[in-house]
Amino acid sequence: MRIAEVSRNTLETQISVSINLDGTGVSKLASGLGFFDHMLDQIARHGMMDITVSAKGDLHIDAHHTVEDIGITLGQAFAKAIGDKKGIRRYGHSYVPLDEALSRVVLDISGRPGMEFGVEFTRARIGDFDVDLIHEFFQGFVNHALVTLHIDNLRGDNAHHQAETIFKAFGRALRMAVEADDRMTGIMPSTKGTL
Repeated sequence: MRIAEVSRNTLETQISVSINLDGTGVSKLASGLGFFDHMLDQIARHGMMDITVSAKGDLHIDAHHTVEDIGITLGQAFAKAIGDKKGIRRYGHSYVPLDEALSRVVLDISGRPGMEFGVEFTRARIGDFDVDLIHEFFQGFVNHALVTLHIDNLRGDNAHHQAETIFKAFGRALRMAVEADDRMTGIMPSTKGTL
């Protein structure tokens, strides 16, 4: 089973994350940030992964450290759970609409961190959540999961819809990339022989 649990404790945050890449889309989320928990739930549900996040952060300052460190910790758990990567599809992509909004996510479980983030949110905050933190979450994940990630919001007028399509598309792309490829059983999906 591709399961991992990681804890990260700093002077700013105390975070525990568990992930089951072959789950049923169940999440238990306690980031202290309602909107962010809603977004993390999209990853679990659409990625068909079980994700648990427990976080205590310096929210009296702002949400930056908490959101970024959850991205880091989730990335570390993902890297641990994915194992040697033999037999996986490796690449994943998804387009997801929500009313007027449409986002595309393409990723490669490459062993190399890299991100392109083509998103212009229509407002700076969704409720009290700073939309800049969405970039910080994904950057933290990418740096520690060692994946290449391209996120593009192709259209949207409602910032909540923009964000939700991004997280749903990310979950679906990740699900595709980690799936077993019956034609690649036991084979590393790279001509280098390693990822």
